[in-house]
Amino acid sequence: MKASDFAAVAPAEIRAMIRKGEWTGPTPGMAEGYVQGNLVILPKDWAYDFLVFSQRNPKPCPILDITEPGDPEPRLVAPGTDLRTDLPRYRIWRGGNLVDEPTDITVHWRDDLVGFLLGCSFSFERALLEVSVPVRHIECGCNVPMYRTNIACHSAGRLSGPMVVSMRPIPAPLISKAVLATGRFPAVHGAPVHVGDPARIGITDITRPDFGDAVPIEDGEIPVFWACGVTPQAILMASRPPFAITHAPGHMFITSRKDSDYAVF
Repeated sequence: MKASDFAAVAPAEIRAMIRKGEWTGPTPGMAEGYVQGNLVILPKDWAYDFLVFSQRNPKPCPILDITEPGDPEPRLVAPGTDLRTDLPRYRIWRGGNLVDEPTDITVHWRDDLVGFLLGCSFSFERALLEVSVPVRHIECGCNVPMYRTNIACHSAGRLSGPMVVSMRPIPAPLISKAVLATGRFPAVHGAPVHVGDPARIGITDITRPDFGDAVPIEDGEIPVFWACGVTPQAILMASRPPFAITHAPGHMFITSRKDSDYAVF
């Protein structure tokens, strides 16, 4: 089955399915109409640096919720849930190196850990579809392609590094619709950061994403790039904190908040 086959399934049902290990794949198209979130978990002594980093870089790191130290429940966006079990796949980082990709992080949890949930571009894809803009990775049943760029984020404390972007190929006549539709959702990355030539932002081969899956770009389509919540993973690789946990790219936390809660009209 594809993730989009679960478009009409409620977030609580999907989270229960994930918690039982019944879904370990990417989540684009699941629980249509509900906000999905990127996850970053850091020790308390690094959390302030990341908070400032997110405030200085709101396009790739729009904060939806922050947990109390040692508390895995994101009380603002999904009360009663557990960040240790309710994502389909995680990444464990030590010294900036990826060391594991488990489906449950209970054994890694510590009393000093702080969880950050960041807006995800999966949340504005319904708005694209509503104005007849195609979303290729949903059509293909795969993960969105994501790329490191030469766009430097604003540093904060010990954290610095490049922006990561997600890409969707858009027919040229529909680009203005795509910009307007996604610009209504600044809390989930908002309007694109680049349209057109990938080389202008340091992407040398559009067919080989750094994260996610490659998708076909048809004749008459232009690659359009949005700031991506995988950016913190590039920051972790560059800044090398002693320990961190993130979601695996494309394997998001599905919140109980609706996309419309974050729309700007």
